[in-house]
Amino acid sequence: MNYTGVREVEVVVVGAGQAGLAAAFHLRRVGYEPDRDFVVLDHSPRPGGAWQFRWPTLTYDKVHGMHALPGMGLTGADPRRPSSEVIGGYFDDYERTFGLRVHRPVSVTAVREEGGLPPWKKPVVARAGSVGALTESVGALEGERRLLVETSEGDYAARALINATGTWDRPFWPRIPGQEVFGGRQLHSAQYRGPEAFRAARVVVVGGGTSAVQQLLEIAPVAAATTWVTRRPPVFREGPFGEEQGRAAVALVEERVRQGLPPRSVVSVTGLPMTEAIRRGRESGVLERLPLFERLTPTGAVWGDGRTVEADVILYATGFRPALDHLAPLRLREPGGGIRMEGTRTLRDARVHLVGYGPSASTIGANRAGRAAAVSIRGMLTEDSQPAYEETELAGSLAS
Repeated sequence: MNYTGVREVEVVVVGAGQAGLAAAFHLRRVGYEPDRDFVVLDHSPRPGGAWQFRWPTLTYDKVHGMHALPGMGLTGADPRRPSSEVIGGYFDDYERTFGLRVHRPVSVTAVREEGGLPPWKKPVVARAGSVGALTESVGALEGERRLLVETSEGDYAARALINATGTWDRPFWPRIPGQEVFGGRQLHSAQYRGPEAFRAARVVVVGGGTSAVQQLLEIAPVAAATTWVTRRPPVFREGPFGEEQGRAAVALVEERVRQGLPPRSVVSVTGLPMTEAIRRGRESGVLERLPLFERLTPTGAVWGDGRTVEADVILYATGFRPALDHLAPLRLREPGGGIRMEGTRTLRDARVHLVGYGPSASTIGANRAGRAAAVSIRGMLTEDSQPAYEETELAGSLAS
């Protein structure tokens, strides 16, 4: 669907993963209608958020900590099915059940201050209530600061924006001397599609997160040899991870956000959960970790102490960074490189909310952040600080 001119809406939600769908659900609950008062834009080809891109051998029983979206549980899933299929189908059903009308595939290229447009880009505005029904009123936004959201299907003028773009589109590749001369294959964990591509190969896995461990444990039985390297010694967490531990982990991430620093990864705060598969991997030696090598050579890796490892493949399971380049025109970043926030609201622009970022970068955190953003935006746009529904109406949905 493509439009000409600019459509005026109350809220634009960018992204339809866990955080974006939770925000859209709560926008409906506070009284906003999809395609009338708000739109959800998703650049992915189908429902499922980042889950749709996970490797096929990551079956649902291997997924750690997937929490249900608000208002609709995920039940009866076959644990042997790929998680991409299970969660993709669940998200699809969710969008249909609540009539969220996600626009896809739509890429958001930039979000900027509408008033900053040069004269030749002054918008023709579509009034709220009929997305795409254009009027000729160039001055309809005068006296009100709006955000111009530039997309592949046309532009929107919004009073508020909920950004839920996650991290999948920004895989982090570390800079290591010798990468340009290494004669084997180098790939990121985002490109991993299963262990068969590594059969009989000598593989070095770089990274200390959950994906690094999962992929290493899959590769080890078919590879000629594996080596695991991390910048810091991994921390394995025994026992349950309860509410108190969760609050402590969130507090650590929140403190960095308050300081205007980039948020840390979840695993760096919570540690790796000690599963039976990880226990076996440690006992067998597969998860015996080495510090990060000093440089790569044409045939492998070299450490500062003279140790060498021959390698055919370097797999960088080094995580992701928040996909926020489209927000650059708003200049939200602090000198430390992060975005300071109060709740989900950015301090440099109260109209912009980030969900699934920093302390809400988990499935349960995304649910809660979606609700907080919707309620906050409703209060800002209507000068009404009271939620449009009682907390008891959501009993169980945010706790799951």
